[in-house]
Amino acid sequence: MAKEVGFDQGPAKTTTNQSGMEVETASRSLLGQILLILVPLLIVLGFFFATQLMVKAFDKPKEKERSFNTLAVRGDYAKRGDVVLEVNTQGEARPRTEIDLVPEVGGKVIYVSPNFIEGGLIRKGETLFRIDDRDYKVAVIRAESGVAQAEQALAREIAEGELARRDFEELGRGEPTALALRQPQRQQAEAGLQAAKAELEAANLQLTRTSVKAPFTGRVRAKNSDLGQFVNPGFRLGRVFSTDIFEVRLPLNDSDLAKLELPIAFVAKDRKSAPLVKLSAQVAGKTQNWEARIMRTDSAFDTQTRSLAAIAEVFDPYGSGLSDNGMPLAPGLFISANIKGITYKDAIILPRDGLRPDDKVYLSTEDGKGTIRDVVVIDSNEERAALASGVEEGELVILSPMEKSRVNMRLKVIDVNDPDNVLREPPPPPKNAPDSDEKGEKKSDRSGDRQKDSSE
Repeated sequence: MAKEVGFDQGPAKTTTNQSGMEVETASRSLLGQILLILVPLLIVLGFFFATQLMVKAFDKPKEKERSFNTLAVRGDYAKRGDVVLEVNTQGEARPRTEIDLVPEVGGKVIYVSPNFIEGGLIRKGETLFRIDDRDYKVAVIRAESGVAQAEQALAREIAEGELARRDFEELGRGEPTALALRQPQRQQAEAGLQAAKAELEAANLQLTRTSVKAPFTGRVRAKNSDLGQFVNPGFRLGRVFSTDIFEVRLPLNDSDLAKLELPIAFVAKDRKSAPLVKLSAQVAGKTQNWEARIMRTDSAFDTQTRSLAAIAEVFDPYGSGLSDNGMPLAPGLFISANIKGITYKDAIILPRDGLRPDDKVYLSTEDGKGTIRDVVVIDSNEERAALASGVEEGELVILSPMEKSRVNMRLKVIDVNDPDNVLREPPPPPKNAPDSDEKGEKKSDRSGDRQKDSSE
């Protein structure tokens, strides 16, 4: 019977009575000894590598010097030239003359002109309404009868006065009195005749007023009465306006008045000397343009907007004053106005994108960096800005949107009109010199460097 193999601290001992069993027991003893040596060694190596990984994880990365980088921006040169100041404002077109059409006598309407409809064109002197005139014709006949009676009474008094004068002369008793010659009675008859004639003239006037005529050439805005309606004096028949002159009230603030050099109590001497105004509006899908003249300013400032209105007039807007596309200027149309003002000589002109908030301009210097200047602005619009001082002619103005904190970086300026043309290339920094900011402090990779430039 074979004995079990045992493992202890000393060399393994085997006891067997057969040769095959002795070889198997010896090989198992050798494998156990190898495992006893390798397992602790592997554990130590594992702890060593884990420690190295932890140390490297907490190590601070080495700082590397950044390569020479530039910020590409668009730019253009400041120029000098004359600047014509302009004022852009808006207003509403309206006719200068617009009235309510009313009758002066009462009665039934027996005729209405076919042109008296909303939007209809009327001519000066045209009969628009006719009121039943039979009662007024009767009044004329009565007045004519009164005149005839008054004339007869005056003739009788004249004859009686002549008889009284002859009788007194035959008696020959001094000078006759006025009463004896019936002069007061004659004067009374003359006054009666004048009154009768006045009554006749009034009756004829009332008769003529039964026809309501157009006081001017124009158009009908509203119609409030029609055939067969009974109207009283002062009743509103409709509303009409004249088409000879239209007005546009243009509000101007203090800056606008300075650009135009327009006095507060301005009244133009004539049309030719009045300031020219370009009017425009969108009508029928097209831009319509008219010419107007500022003939006067309002008498007082608007207390709500603190502005003064200039009155621009368009002459004959339905005739010679039509737009360039043949469109008349209609009442109520909202109008944009452009007014030419005074001219500044030798102003500094730069693209509008070059003017920053708070009247500042970013410039590119000869060393390839940027700088900030405070400027005095004369005028600006969507295309250009005109400066009185702060920038000299030929200086390179930065037009790209950028943060103020990045102005001092090295800037590569590209022509805004030709992207392939580089206007200024910054010189490279000296070799072995760290890329630093304006304080000389070494720059490191910061999260802020990865942010995009934002527009001001």
